[in-house]
Amino acid sequence: MAGYIEDRWLKKRPDKQTGKRERTALYGKGLRYRVKGIPGVQDRSFATSEDAKKWLASAKTDSGRGEFVDPRDGSISLSDYIEEHWWPGRTDEPSTAASMRTRIWNHVIPLIGAVPLKDIDASTLRSFKASLLRRVEASTAEVIWVHLTSILSSAVDDRRLLRNPVKVHQSVKRPRRAEKKAKAWTRVTADAVRSHLQERYRFAVDLGLGLGLRQGEAFGLAEEDFDFGVGVAHIRRQLRWDVKGRPYFCLPKGGKTREVPVAPNLAARAQAHFRRFPPRACTLPWRNPEAPTTPLEEKQREPITVMLVLTTSHGNRIHYRTWNERSWKPALAAAGVIKVVGEKVQRYSGRVRKYPAFELSRSDMFHVLRHTYASVQLEAGESIVSLSRWLGHSSPRVTLDHYAHFMPGAGSRGLAAMDAWLEQDH
Repeated sequence: MAGYIEDRWLKKRPDKQTGKRERTALYGKGLRYRVKGIPGVQDRSFATSEDAKKWLASAKTDSGRGEFVDPRDGSISLSDYIEEHWWPGRTDEPSTAASMRTRIWNHVIPLIGAVPLKDIDASTLRSFKASLLRRVEASTAEVIWVHLTSILSSAVDDRRLLRNPVKVHQSVKRPRRAEKKAKAWTRVTADAVRSHLQERYRFAVDLGLGLGLRQGEAFGLAEEDFDFGVGVAHIRRQLRWDVKGRPYFCLPKGGKTREVPVAPNLAARAQAHFRRFPPRACTLPWRNPEAPTTPLEEKQREPITVMLVLTTSHGNRIHYRTWNERSWKPALAAAGVIKVVGEKVQRYSGRVRKYPAFELSRSDMFHVLRHTYASVQLEAGESIVSLSRWLGHSSPRVTLDHYAHFMPGAGSRGLAAMDAWLEQDH
């Protein structure tokens, strides 16, 4: 049977004359007994033969089941495992990778990065969760917890852990974001915000409200994506930026394209916008702005050129962060949606610029237009299946979870039907 114990201090065969085993050159040095010969298992040394025998029996059993994990592999710290093994093997889309890296390096590594993988237990997880919730909102903490779970699952696959501590210690529940219903704007609010945007950016509101686009999809929409004859818009790409501030095009969220019906009035607004602000050609790499290193990457990242319908006054693609701070939030404030709470000072190349600072307004950022689009569709009685397809959701269940409260009479029609049913029994 595979696996045996070697005595490192004495030779295997006894001396023919004395009948005794002679000492080896290692006599008295280090641990005496070494377990060897188990397929796929590193050798391991022990001070006593009893310990060696126990470990040999356990290791052979686990190896036979395919469950052996050498404890020494779990001695690596969480931060070293992330930096040296887990992160280099990731192949996430650049903007996704950027946000993931920020969360892990800002929170996971500082809080529990020094802990060896094998020592991550329920106590470690409870402490991590408590510290995390003192640093970030529950919604962000939940995402970070998911990242940690993924990291530890990879450690299991790499045979550094037998089981994922997050899944084993079920008494430590992951952080949960508070239930928040999607918010929709009234017609008055939407019109007010639109009117306070620069004229060239007002069409962005039309795209959010009229097509339910995400911000990156609106900024990546091209003139050729409109088929006015059929009355649809093809949502084929989004404009993204990587952590180094480099723009690129990629597929919409979820990795799939879609078609959305274009209302006649939206078509009229689109054509008027194209006449007033002609679309501008924009050439950007596809999927990843990094320079390709292989022929396949060169093919996958080959730049594409499209005629963007939303550009800056200089004819450039729009950087979402600049647009949010310099255009969107000032329009929100002018419309009375948010307040100015102070001033921000920016110093660049010896120049000082001052900008207003606004209160937090996450629920009133561009995505609220998408929510408003959904609310208008559902209040008009549109099918949840059709809406799900137009929004690009993975399933109608996702749409229902997000927007069920927008459905007219939600919860009351069933009650009225049952009331009428019972009335017939009298």
